[in-house]
Amino acid sequence: MFYYLLKYVLLGPLLRLVFRPRIEGLENVPASGAAIVAGNHLSFSDHFLMPAILKRRITFLAKAEYFTGPGIKGRLTAFFFRSAGQIPVDRSGKEAGQAAIREGLRVLRKDELLGIYPEGTRSHDGRLYKGKVGVAVMALKAGVPVVPCAMIGTFEAQPPGKVIPNIHPVVIRFGKALDFSRYAGMENEKAVLRAVTDEIMYAILTLSEQEYVDQYAAVAKAEAAEAEGAKERRFPRAPLS
Repeated sequence: MFYYLLKYVLLGPLLRLVFRPRIEGLENVPASGAAIVAGNHLSFSDHFLMPAILKRRITFLAKAEYFTGPGIKGRLTAFFFRSAGQIPVDRSGKEAGQAAIREGLRVLRKDELLGIYPEGTRSHDGRLYKGKVGVAVMALKAGVPVVPCAMIGTFEAQPPGKVIPNIHPVVIRFGKALDFSRYAGMENEKAVLRAVTDEIMYAILTLSEQEYVDQYAAVAKAEAAEAEGAKERRFPRAPLS
């Protein structure tokens, strides 16, 4: 109930008014039945803009940190995500990927839409990074189509670390559904999973026209943070007088 209250009364109209998103290819999203919508991930606002414009309900696998934050802000954030039907996934440890797959398959078995960001985390610099194979495992195990989606302009509207979004034009572009039925029963083949994932990422890349980096986003983020830390150590900021 809270999901539809947000979508049609509280948040959806506000997002449409502020961002005025242009929607392309919405007819490519199946009107019924299970499907995966796989998109690039540029901004915190991605979580809300896509559900606001889709006619069907979509459930995202959200990082567990959104549900475990401290203080009033943390409790409000957790309440918001849980009420909106989003599923927390612990991204730490060896079982993290399997937990995400189990939760995703549970959504698909109910003939619902599942939203996935194959990069695994937000892009810190606006580029598109290598996809993780979990999306391929779910697509093959559930036997469902994958609809590629490109969020364009959300990085400029709300880059990482920015709380209040900028007013910036946004385009949400859906591509034609990808059918991987030719790989049925091959969800344990690493080469097949990599091929399926790369095909999905190429479709997203074609839609988004981002620069592609053949590296996992989490690794690139860590390297960028380390480089920034090394720079700070070499050239510390002078204290304010």
